[in-house]
Amino acid sequence: MRLTRLLAGAALAWTLAAQNAPPPKKLLVIGEEKGYRHEAVSHAMATIERLGRTTGLWDATLRTDTEALTKKKLEYNAKNLNDFDAVLLYTGGTLEMDEQQKADFLSFIRDDGKGFIGVHSAAITWTQWPEFIEMIGGVFDEHPWGTFPAPILVEDAAFPGMKQWPRSFTLKDEIYQVKNFSRENTRVLMRLDPTKLDLANPRVHRQDLDFAVSWAKTYGKGRVFYSTLGHVEENWDMPAMQTMYIEAIRWALRLVDADVTPRPLR
Repeated sequence: MRLTRLLAGAALAWTLAAQNAPPPKKLLVIGEEKGYRHEAVSHAMATIERLGRTTGLWDATLRTDTEALTKKKLEYNAKNLNDFDAVLLYTGGTLEMDEQQKADFLSFIRDDGKGFIGVHSAAITWTQWPEFIEMIGGVFDEHPWGTFPAPILVEDAAFPGMKQWPRSFTLKDEIYQVKNFSRENTRVLMRLDPTKLDLANPRVHRQDLDFAVSWAKTYGKGRVFYSTLGHVEENWDMPAMQTMYIEAIRWALRLVDADVTPRPLR
């Protein structure tokens, strides 16, 4: 009898908590690539969807095309940007987008104050679209060391999803070197430790040795997060990696706040 009462009480508490919880946000997840195909994309998308369900924070819509990146009404029950609170891209190459779609996508973030999360090869997407590069914060400029044990420094442990990482650690992943990137409008969260890199590599282009790994910034009214981490499929099963993306999505969805004031390299 006592066990029955306890179970009934627990069920009631769970029901009340579920009733009082805010409805989950809506996240559009796009995985499409023109050119190099990343094997991790499918697992990454499935992981993002599962994390939204288990946390109750978001419902993910998974797409492998850019049709939904518009504010124009679509046929049948197809969703468009008006149905979402943030967009996550694990994409690459020049994807099909007309000029109105491009304008709608940037307006969704800049004017509507919605969120954007860029994963790994998002920085090698639309490399000839200056406004997109400005929004995301930089563009791919080779990966001098390929997939290697990357020596990473956490620069801002206070940002959501950073404190679970050690301040200095090594992770096997593919780290992009980026150009058109400036600390004047970006809060760097992680960077490579240049003292542990092969700087004689001829593909190293950054003379300032500032190799950002993850960053956050604002774009108009919107919130933007990008991380080069995610090339290695197994990394998506790491609790620390999952926590980083959970918290980054929470921040982009305005479920948590953080200071993203740009700071110079220390």
